[in-house]
Amino acid sequence: MPLKGILFDLDGTLVDTAPDLCGTIQDMQSDRGIDITPYRAMEHLASGGARALLRAGFGLEMHYPEFPAMRAEFLERYEARIARESSVYSGITPLLNEIKARGAQWGIVTNKPYYLAEKLVHELGLTQGCSVLIGGDTAEKPKPSPQPCFMAAGQMRLPTEQCVMIGDDERDIIAGREAGMTTVAVEYGYIASPIEQWRADATVKTAHDLAKWLEIRM
Repeated sequence: MPLKGILFDLDGTLVDTAPDLCGTIQDMQSDRGIDITPYRAMEHLASGGARALLRAGFGLEMHYPEFPAMRAEFLERYEARIARESSVYSGITPLLNEIKARGAQWGIVTNKPYYLAEKLVHELGLTQGCSVLIGGDTAEKPKPSPQPCFMAAGQMRLPTEQCVMIGDDERDIIAGREAGMTTVAVEYGYIASPIEQWRADATVKTAHDLAKWLEIRM
């Protein structure tokens, strides 16, 4: 059965957002006069969003009383610079065009809050052609729950068996697998745990490799 619904995670899969996510933490540190955490020490945590980055930059956990205010500040600052340094990964734009040319649909299933995901997608010119955008607050539960994947397939009017979930985090693979989708892990993203343990149906090194994998399955 050919794949007709190609679903991507956003951060670390379609777009390299780490420069702006990590840059937001560094801006907050600079304004407080504390040591700046090196970019390379945080880059792999970008898919973890505010929670992971605030832990890395300030040692904050969710149960700390100051966490809500710091998270709110982080999100406000990040929104202001959301596409300043972020960029679509090399090879992704022609891949998205090829998906549409073959009569398939593509969409985004991310744990990023919807309002931020929508703004980023718009500013990077990815809105046209995107059939569905599911944010971390769109479904009742975010990934690794399969709910966002079921919702995306439903909006595309496709059975999950004809969809693939592609991502750079284990939760992407778990969500896709539990929804009955094919799963692909991408090595070029922000890998925070051993990728071989995710049990993805396939693993690719580059967006070009991903395009070749999809080409024979659409």
